[in-house]
Amino acid sequence: MEKPYQASATDRGIELYNGETTIRLEFATPGIVRVQKFAGRQAPTKHLIRYEFFETDWPAVAFDVEHKNSHAILRSELLSVSASLADGKLSISDAAGGELLGETEPATSGPDPGFQARFHLPEQRRFFGLGDQNRDRIEHRGHLADLWIRNVICYLPIPFFMTNDGFGLLINTTRQTSVDLGATDDEWFGFAADGDTLDYYLLYGPSPKQVIGRYTEVTGRPFMPPKWALGLFFICRTQADARELMDDCYTFRREGIPCDAISLEPGWMEQNYDFSLDKKWHPDRFPIAFWSDRSQSAFLHAIHRMGYKFGLWMCTNYDFTYEEERRLGRTLEAHGDEAYSANDLFQDEQLQSQSRLDKLTRPEEPWFDHLKQFVDQGTDFFKQDASATVYPPADRLYGNTLTDADMHNLSPLMYSRQMYEGFREHTGRRPFIFYCLGWAGVQAHAATWAGDTGGEHNSAMASLNLSMTGHGMTGSDMHVFTPEGLHFGFLQPWAQINSFFCWYHPWYLGDDLKPIFIYYDRLRHRLIPYLYSCAWEAHTTGTPFLRAMPLEFPDDPATYDLHRQYMLGPSLLVGVFSDRIYLPAGDWYNFWNDERVSGPQWYEPDIPADRGGPLLIRAGAVIPMTTDMDYVGQKPDDELTLHVYPGPASTFELYEDDGTTHEFEKGARRITTITQQSTNDRTDITLSAAPGSFKGAVQSRRLQFIVHGISRPSAVELNGQNLPADMIGPAPRWQRDEASAVLTINIGNRDVAAEIAIAILH
Repeated sequence: MEKPYQASATDRGIELYNGETTIRLEFATPGIVRVQKFAGRQAPTKHLIRYEFFETDWPAVAFDVEHKNSHAILRSELLSVSASLADGKLSISDAAGGELLGETEPATSGPDPGFQARFHLPEQRRFFGLGDQNRDRIEHRGHLADLWIRNVICYLPIPFFMTNDGFGLLINTTRQTSVDLGATDDEWFGFAADGDTLDYYLLYGPSPKQVIGRYTEVTGRPFMPPKWALGLFFICRTQADARELMDDCYTFRREGIPCDAISLEPGWMEQNYDFSLDKKWHPDRFPIAFWSDRSQSAFLHAIHRMGYKFGLWMCTNYDFTYEEERRLGRTLEAHGDEAYSANDLFQDEQLQSQSRLDKLTRPEEPWFDHLKQFVDQGTDFFKQDASATVYPPADRLYGNTLTDADMHNLSPLMYSRQMYEGFREHTGRRPFIFYCLGWAGVQAHAATWAGDTGGEHNSAMASLNLSMTGHGMTGSDMHVFTPEGLHFGFLQPWAQINSFFCWYHPWYLGDDLKPIFIYYDRLRHRLIPYLYSCAWEAHTTGTPFLRAMPLEFPDDPATYDLHRQYMLGPSLLVGVFSDRIYLPAGDWYNFWNDERVSGPQWYEPDIPADRGGPLLIRAGAVIPMTTDMDYVGQKPDDELTLHVYPGPASTFELYEDDGTTHEFEKGARRITTITQQSTNDRTDITLSAAPGSFKGAVQSRRLQFIVHGISRPSAVELNGQNLPADMIGPAPRWQRDEASAVLTINIGNRDVAAEIAIAILH
């Protein structure tokens, strides 16, 4: 039985204390409230906050405190939190008074034995999120989740979920956590963990995109990838040597098959799966001869001349906590009340004498330091294998005095961040590392792939669930032996082929599959301006550019468990491993033949025999495409084709920067706003003037508009002037293909700083 509580104000909210237990309720922002419950008066330091994976530097928030009917009530402009002074039971409501979250009983605080919180479960409530911990569903009501990183079966659990009725919950723990979403009893949902105190954030929307926006405010916005990372990756088979690697590079170019990045599996090492800091190139497979300035190996220099980025597979069981403590420069609080510095910790005899302490880690040496030699030789990115990271001894003692119980889910975050920041600090370039493991905040530093599970439907499920946690830079090992696998593989945020033990090379696919591969590969590269703009949207808002259907269409319950389709950015509807697709309300164009069809309905689109699945375009979309190229950056961005699909008023922001450095953070970028609006009488398309510049920015470009599914116009105007209806001569012209109902408007060279207005009169 809880003792009565007394309430007192804090800078950001209120504290309730009953002589034994504290309940702390504080606003991070008007739409984010943090709830803590712990023994005594001193809140424990949570690991995700101590190591700065969660934001703590919040601006001031206006709030009110009221005492009413034995309750303390805390209010912001968006939320109201009511706490019973009798027993501490909580209820959180929106500004209109509608209850979002209500405890069925007072939560337990932990840490011994742990915490538990249970809440009322309304009949209409549905749940999404939790990351890649289950590939059976994307709507999780009735599901019991065990959030603990495990190889293959639970690569990327995320202690965050959201509802269809306006909010999300982020659990602030790194412990193994059980999340019960009505599995045990349809009357309640909740979560529990051993060995930790209760600490969670309620993130108010009310839309799912707003919830994810707040989630990434706490855990970090998705990183901005280098532009080349949106092309195609090819990972050589593990038995490859330098000659085979060079032959693969040359054959992509000879065959005219676009490819941007190539990398090696663990066979590149002298000692297979070398976890040490002394790893070397295999002396027989990769004899190293350096370029004249010894800054790059000769064969990597040749790879770069052909336009590739080069990557290495990496494994580790390193203790990253030493470097984390060193970077923090904070005083540690361990071994009772004694306080000492990180450097003291590295010399601690108690730790050094522990047989549980690993023998690979050099406390004085950051993990990334020994990788700098490979970066200097020409390595541009790293693939981080799960390897021993998922199998540490349960009694392993880390340098920060924690054991696997706290570090198991935390260590992968440290690994990704140290790889990301180490590369950035060493090169000044944008890092691209990819990893199959993670926890809350993974989106801030790493791309991920679906691990050793191939590239079929279960991998799509992984990406869909991760998208509902704000992580969209996802992919999988492409299944290249079916048109359906190629369709899915190329229409993901990032695309890779892993030829680990096999021969997945496109030139070995035969007469039927090879042309399909090349078509999708070229389509993806033409889509780079669209995909890169989606990456910028993710980086600035948190909305990922692979979006499960309920994220984009939350008001349509028919989307809640659609797991064979998704939105790629705001406009492309991709169906995978199915010929049947659900169309939400509105009009849609079949990409393959421009048929226009209205939703909501199930639809079986006409799909050519040499294509692998449905691809629909939302009416009103503007899809920027570039010219064909063998790799990103091969040609200047001085040609742009805007595919317009007439429909309701819409806006698309075309984002550009140098694609490589971090100068965009200082304003070296350019955004062109493109608007489209179509009525019965006319279709208007406007490109705003695009101020701003960056290294390599073109000042003018050849522009072409392709308008789909439109009747023959009575006139086409450019900035109020009529254009001729033919394609003869250098001046701006237009022409309609009667068979395809596609209108092509050639504008010619135009200054990017000039506004362009197209009017198509029906």
